[in-house]
Amino acid sequence: MSINLKKITLCFTLIFAMLSFVGCENINDGKRIVRISHGQSTTHPQHIGLEAFEQYIEERLPQYDIQIFPNELLGPSVKAIELVQTGAIDFVVSSTSNLETFNDIYQIFSMPYLFDSVEAYHKVMEDEEILAPIYDSTEESGFKAVTWFDAGTRNFYATTPINTPDDLKGKKIRVIASPTNIKMMEAFGAAATPMSFGEVYTAIQQGVIQGAENNELALTNNKHGEIVKYYTYNQHQMVPDMLVGNLKFLESLSDEEYKVFEDAAKLCTEVEIEAWQEGIEQAKKEASEEMGVEFIYPDVNLFKEKVLPLHKEILTENPKLEPIYNNIQNVNKEVKENEK
Repeated sequence: MSINLKKITLCFTLIFAMLSFVGCENINDGKRIVRISHGQSTTHPQHIGLEAFEQYIEERLPQYDIQIFPNELLGPSVKAIELVQTGAIDFVVSSTSNLETFNDIYQIFSMPYLFDSVEAYHKVMEDEEILAPIYDSTEESGFKAVTWFDAGTRNFYATTPINTPDDLKGKKIRVIASPTNIKMMEAFGAAATPMSFGEVYTAIQQGVIQGAENNELALTNNKHGEIVKYYTYNQHQMVPDMLVGNLKFLESLSDEEYKVFEDAAKLCTEVEIEAWQEGIEQAKKEASEEMGVEFIYPDVNLFKEKVLPLHKEILTENPKLEPIYNNIQNVNKEVKENEK
């Protein structure tokens, strides 16, 4: 089968699947089917977390059949969010950048160097008071976030070493398509190149771009370490992914059922974080020993200096972020003081 024919066949299969979900009943053998979409492999920490979500609910609420669809089987994240909006599926794991389209309060997570440490990042993400206005912000769009997943620290990786921001000059670097990420990359001195994550491997291979920015799993799970041999820990972002659910479905749950789903969401985050930490260590080992990737540890302050002025610019353009931003800065200070 030719490549074009394969693409056409895949396209028709996806369209058929989407139409089927829109038109089909959500009941099977007396059980309410709950469909969850995500874009990662079945070995990814997010999938492992969702399996814990599935098991917890089905053990306590046998009237529900939780079905997980990995690898963008139900379409890319933005399309899957639209399916959640209509109720065709019930949950999707989404990047916060994609959620910016529905409410720009999610822009807070795109701010470079928002968190001073992983400890501060996790403490903020576990603070229900800070997260509540963010989680509820998309209710008018028909969905809301129910929990978060650790997506690690985003760093640069490229075909040539990046030791200082000067090494980014003239380089075309793939970024997630959000205005904040584009501004950040330009402040670093690189040429921001927004594109789908699925296109990155080929784009680097063909020289269309010289690198990208992501966590370590991109090197192994997505095989980018085959063509990119330098990974730089400049730590410009710590960005969570969100598990968002259809609002009507969530509101249809009884109090008892809602509590089970709520507890399952907390559990799946705990399981995902543990799996994430293990996965990152394994990815670093595999990338270094089997792919020949060199890990670089630069002076992070050199990179911070380039982009910290963006904080003031973003807060001026989007003032509703300021209370959340201030709360996060308080957590940063608190963690620093406790470390002394």
